[in-house]
Amino acid sequence: MTTLPSANDFLLVAPELFLLGMICAVLVIDVFLSDAQRNVTYWLAQFTLAATGALVLIVDPGVKVVAFAGTFVSDPLAVLLKLFVLGVTIAVFVYSRPYMRDRGLFRGEYFVLGLAGVLGMLVLISAHSLLTIYLGLELMSLALYAMVAFQRDSRRASESAMKYFVLGALASGLLLYGMSILYGLTGSLDIAAISAALVQSSHPSVAVGLAVVFVVAGVAFKLGAVPFHMWVPDVYEGSPTSVTLYLSTVTKIAAFAMVIRLLAEALPSTHVQWSGMLELLVILSLAVGNIVAIAQHSIKRMLAYSTISHVGFVFMGVFAGTDNGYAAAMFYVLTYALMSAGAFGMVALLSRKGFEAENLEDFKGLNERSPWLAFIMLLLMFSMAGVPPTVGFYAKLMVLQSVVQVNQEWLALYAVIMSVIGAFYYLRAIKFVYFDKAEDKTPLRPGLDVGVVMSANGLAMLALGVLPGALMAYCTAAVAGL
Repeated sequence: MTTLPSANDFLLVAPELFLLGMICAVLVIDVFLSDAQRNVTYWLAQFTLAATGALVLIVDPGVKVVAFAGTFVSDPLAVLLKLFVLGVTIAVFVYSRPYMRDRGLFRGEYFVLGLAGVLGMLVLISAHSLLTIYLGLELMSLALYAMVAFQRDSRRASESAMKYFVLGALASGLLLYGMSILYGLTGSLDIAAISAALVQSSHPSVAVGLAVVFVVAGVAFKLGAVPFHMWVPDVYEGSPTSVTLYLSTVTKIAAFAMVIRLLAEALPSTHVQWSGMLELLVILSLAVGNIVAIAQHSIKRMLAYSTISHVGFVFMGVFAGTDNGYAAAMFYVLTYALMSAGAFGMVALLSRKGFEAENLEDFKGLNERSPWLAFIMLLLMFSMAGVPPTVGFYAKLMVLQSVVQVNQEWLALYAVIMSVIGAFYYLRAIKFVYFDKAEDKTPLRPGLDVGVVMSANGLAMLALGVLPGALMAYCTAAVAGL
């Protein structure tokens, strides 16, 4: 007999319901606004994100609570990831506004699609059923496909959107096929029921292994791990920088949530099978990401390959299969989202009307134009490279410790070597900023909002590196509550 949803069930999804209502309201209001009034849409979008974050905190039960007949879960992990998704999206919208205004792209569709993508992410983060996972993933993905093609008169953006759509559809199909096999083996879509059924399962290991292969392939594509990385450099480079900002940050948090829900919660009993696949993904992602990035002259492509290498570190924490490993991977993906937001935000800031700051050479002499922004760029690059005392160093250290604890010292050593190789291209960016003469000596004067958010973004790299304890403790507590 089907149980009807209770009032408490609807209370737990209040943030998602509010966000859905505001998306509809923003969409309708934007129709009646002129181009000169487009700031109204922007501020409505920012209010929506802030209010949704407040609701997440208000309705937080503090413990794991499952609602809607096991399809939706609210737990400490979901709360933390949702708050980061909403907070980083606010920063992304701040960085994007001047960039889009200069290019005639300051339209309501960007904010509506961005909010729709966030709704998909929130659903994905709180998914407790294979069906809910897929619904959240597709809602997020459909918004992303449209955002990549947002600049309609750009052939490069249209080509990137087509690549992303075709490969994304293939990856979704693989993931759905893996889910269908799991359903066939266990007779349930509920994550907890699947986990329990597989522990007691007498099904052939080949069938379970086939399901795991398809599931891992699907999540590896969404995070951009090698060999499922083909779309990352082209889509990052072809999209408007405002869209690349969005793609490179919050989507990684949502994809990480999917990894945890599927591998750590639904398939812990198959750790031996999926850990071997993750090990291969880690080795390939670290090598390809760091080595190929060295040859890039476009900073967007360089950061795209950098993303691939960072995904390798995230998967390394998950590979460990322990609470410490999951917590380290979670800490890594959250801090990486902040690093990426700042890095691509800087690309958007240096761009101006009729000019895209897409090449490393465009950062020449940034210190002459704005010493403060040069310092922020220094912190961001040092953090991505893992140089102490920035947060990137601590994040890498936690992941390395988690694999050492499961007696995989060789993998930790390999990751350190790849990180040393990868430090080269980050230091090369800093060399352009500080040691090359500026070709354009126009002083950089970002707006107050962009300047404040960029400063906070950069200084967070230092603050979280010096005082990482609070965030790491929350990540540990969140993982322990799974």
